[in-house]
Amino acid sequence: MAGTAGTPGTPRVLRAMNDRAALDLLLEHGPLSRTRIGKLTGLSKPTASQLLARLEAAGLVLAGGTTEGRPGPGAQLYEVNPAAAYAAGIDVTPDRVLAAVADVTGRTVGRYELPTPGRRAATPVVQQVTDALDGAVKAAGLARDDVHRLVIGTPGAFDPGTGRLRYASHLPGWHSPALLEELAAALPMPVEYENDVNLAAVAEQRLGAARGHEDFVLLWNQEGLGAALVLGGRLHRGWTGGAGEVGFLPVPGAPLVRKVSRTGSGGFQELAGSQALAGLARELGVTDVPSGPYPEVAATLVARAARADAADGPQRRLLQTYATRLATGLASLVSVLDPELVVLSGTSLTAGGEALRDLVRDELEELAASRPRLAVGDVTEHPVLRGALESALATTRDEVFDTSR
Repeated sequence: MAGTAGTPGTPRVLRAMNDRAALDLLLEHGPLSRTRIGKLTGLSKPTASQLLARLEAAGLVLAGGTTEGRPGPGAQLYEVNPAAAYAAGIDVTPDRVLAAVADVTGRTVGRYELPTPGRRAATPVVQQVTDALDGAVKAAGLARDDVHRLVIGTPGAFDPGTGRLRYASHLPGWHSPALLEELAAALPMPVEYENDVNLAAVAEQRLGAARGHEDFVLLWNQEGLGAALVLGGRLHRGWTGGAGEVGFLPVPGAPLVRKVSRTGSGGFQELAGSQALAGLARELGVTDVPSGPYPEVAATLVARAARADAADGPQRRLLQTYATRLATGLASLVSVLDPELVVLSGTSLTAGGEALRDLVRDELEELAASRPRLAVGDVTEHPVLRGALESALATTRDEVFDTSR
């Protein structure tokens, strides 16, 4: 029996599959000739020509330059049309709202940072978000309606049952039960919300140290201590969105914290969070402890300790003690999840580089039975924002590149 137009295996569906394969190749490799696309997809020259003509007519590819360096006339090159769609991401912290817009190829075309200290009480969250988005859109030379999709990353997670933000009491103004409805009414595009550490894991899986890995843990230490869990290639968020809130984890070496939802902290956070590094450094005899926001102080201290030449001394003891504290909490995660890989991310971890990674790995081998590989995160420039953009782009491409409709 002949299938309908939307049935798998029909000409329309097969054409759409070939279209998507070609677009993905262009995203991965950049400009390609018709012959090269045919070889990579296994399509004949006539079929590849028809495919490219179809995609060009749909506004999804552009004919650009020609190949050079070979005898005879150069072959026409094709590339994904950057203006085929745009997506946006927003990274929210208590101190600022950072927004960016990317074209469909993934290139960031506009960014805007909105500081929030001192104005958050007077400026509603909805206006903060729209102001930041509009700033990035303007920087890109676009209009708000040009943005196909927006992903917002925040500390904590929005409970799927109640719609309220949980696990982020330090983010004022974001806990109204009507907030998601208000944002949906104010923004003309689909909006998704994701935990900030989960988005850092998305960035590492798409662009960084976790490429090709289906099971990994990303341990994050910056403004707060948290983790992202990727199992079978998918983020594991938990029943209320709280999977990975390891800052609340009771750990040896830290007092047992009770009523953690009220205190907003737990044993692992108190033991190894960024705010603990300055006090630990002073205890161990480090004399030049800088002042400033604790994530910056922690990153500076860890970077100095990692560069220290002395095999002993306060700096080395600081790095070793920090590694032991990190491994103490990681041992619980590794014992339960048995991941293939652990990625160390956030400025208080990436500042330590391979020196800190090696110490954490050695300690973890003493504390856990399994032996995951440890890697330092590769995406160090605004990883949460980059993950938000990658998440928004993935869905946008699925929609815009679907030529079966």
